[in-house]
Amino acid sequence: MKKVLILGVNGFIGHHLSKRILETTDWHVYGMDMNTDRITDLLENESYKSRMHFFEGDITINKEWVEYHVKKCDVILPLVAIATPSTYVKAPLRVFELDFEANLPIVRSAAKYGKHLVFPSTSEVYGMCHDEEFDPENSELICGPINKPRWIYSNAKQLMDRVIWGYGMEGLNFTLFRPFNWIGAGLDSIHTPKEGSSRVVTQFFGHIVRGENISLVDGGHQKRAFTDIDDGIDALMKIIDNKNGAATGKIYNIGNPVNNYSIRELANMMLELAPKYPEYADGAAKVQIVETTSGAYYGAGYQDVQNRVPKITNTCEELGWKPTTTMADALKKIFDAYRSQVAEAQKLMD
Repeated sequence: MKKVLILGVNGFIGHHLSKRILETTDWHVYGMDMNTDRITDLLENESYKSRMHFFEGDITINKEWVEYHVKKCDVILPLVAIATPSTYVKAPLRVFELDFEANLPIVRSAAKYGKHLVFPSTSEVYGMCHDEEFDPENSELICGPINKPRWIYSNAKQLMDRVIWGYGMEGLNFTLFRPFNWIGAGLDSIHTPKEGSSRVVTQFFGHIVRGENISLVDGGHQKRAFTDIDDGIDALMKIIDNKNGAATGKIYNIGNPVNNYSIRELANMMLELAPKYPEYADGAAKVQIVETTSGAYYGAGYQDVQNRVPKITNTCEELGWKPTTTMADALKKIFDAYRSQVAEAQKLMD
């Protein structure tokens, strides 16, 4: 029976991971977050109450609670981070303060108490790497100039990876995982109409629900390898289980190279799927695809990556894992999940 500490338990990965742990294992989840909207059903489920331990708090404030629970638990997942591109451009210091500075004491506590640290790196650390597949062991990490603040997220995460690796050289049991565009229900709020505030799938879905135009930045030719959240959680569960220590000291890309599509293709796929649902058909009929520039959409400090495909050889071989969800099925699951919330999102236009 493991005790798993999830900081940011109400977040996209946090709430999906907690649900899987409670449904499929006898492990205990100790979670902290500032909100509970995504985990309400877990907190209210009578059969989970003995194993779901929640504290409403902030990692930057409730530092004693965090350290006590790092000491108490077996596996530590610090999932609190800013991961929206518009924030990288408009508030880079906030990104550094939360994603690096606030997480550093947690890393140090994991090292101090000899815990298994499972830390979320990011596909963004590869930056504008020129490799056809991004290799966690060999690919160069290439970022743009200082006057493009979008790279502060990539740099903060990369520095944390290097710090964690350094602690690993001194005995820390760690695993770094790099999610490649994980998508699914609960990624962001579909009720947020402000452009650039959420990740691309949620952004497009919100526009479809509300009957708004979809903006393609710089033609939408950038490609991303999209990964269904359930496939990602499958890999995370194997990392946390860490059978025979297989995941210790490793860096894993967790992505689906088969689901590599341009943002324009994504928009078209979603617009083709929406009319098949009576709840979305009216909104989708009003949507037009328009083009904009990255400067107009995100701000002058933005710079994009044209292709981002993960090499997952070591992830598959060492964890006994492989992604199985097609892009069509991943999108269908999102459309299915929000059918009951359409009216709420549309009210925002009133």
